[in-house]
Amino acid sequence: MKILALDTSTTACSVALWDDGRVHERFELGEQHSHRILPMIDALLGDAGLRLAGLDALAFGRGPGSFTGLRISAAVAQGLGFAADLPVVPVSSLAALAQGTTQERVLVAMDARMNQVYWGIYVRDAQLRPRLVGDELVAAPADFPDPQGSGWWGAGSGWDLYAERLLARWPDQVIGWTPQCFPHARDVAILGAAGFVAGEALPAERALPVYVRDDVAKRKSADR
Repeated sequence: MKILALDTSTTACSVALWDDGRVHERFELGEQHSHRILPMIDALLGDAGLRLAGLDALAFGRGPGSFTGLRISAAVAQGLGFAADLPVVPVSSLAALAQGTTQERVLVAMDARMNQVYWGIYVRDAQLRPRLVGDELVAAPADFPDPQGSGWWGAGSGWDLYAERLLARWPDQVIGWTPQCFPHARDVAILGAAGFVAGEALPAERALPVYVRDDVAKRKSADR
C-alpha cells in the first residue's frame, strides 16, 4: 500500500510517503506553503521512483490550524486526487501531533491566535493510535476542560505560548511537554494508512478543511 500524505496546517510544511509500512518524509519550516508543497511532492515521489498513478490514496492534514494552510492542503489533495483518480483520507492535525509524541496520554494545544488555542485530549487505543476524548475545541487556555487522571503529556504550539499557565493548572496531572512540536506529514501518513484500511477514504471532492472555529460559531448561532 502506498499513500502520499501532506500537512500545511502550521508554519511547518511537510509531505510523506507511506510505502508498505516504511515512511519517507520531507519537512520544512517557513512560509509560502503554496510555493513549496508541489515541488516537495515531486521530489519525494521522484526519490521513490513513483508517480501519482502508482499510489493507492492520499492523506492530508484537514485541520484545525491556519485557515490559509488548511485551504492549501485541501486544494492540493483535491487536485491530485482528481488528476489521478485517487481517494483521500482526512486526518486531524491535532491527532497527528499526538501521534508524533509517542506518548500514551496527550494534551494537544495548537495556537489559534486571538488568545485562543485549538485543543484536543488523546489517549492511545489498543492499536497504539491516538483516539480523541470528547471534541476538538477552540478556547482560551483558562477554559480548557480538565483532563481526568495523571500521566498527561503536552504537545503543540499552544504549549510554547501557555505552558507556565497550563502547568500551574495541572501540576499533578501533566508530566511534561514537547517544545517546538509541529504536525508532521509522516504522522498523517501513519494515521492515513490506518484510516484507509478502516474504510475511511473519501472521494477527492470531499477533501475539505475542518476549521473548528467556524464549527463553534455555527453551533452557537444554532443554539440561539
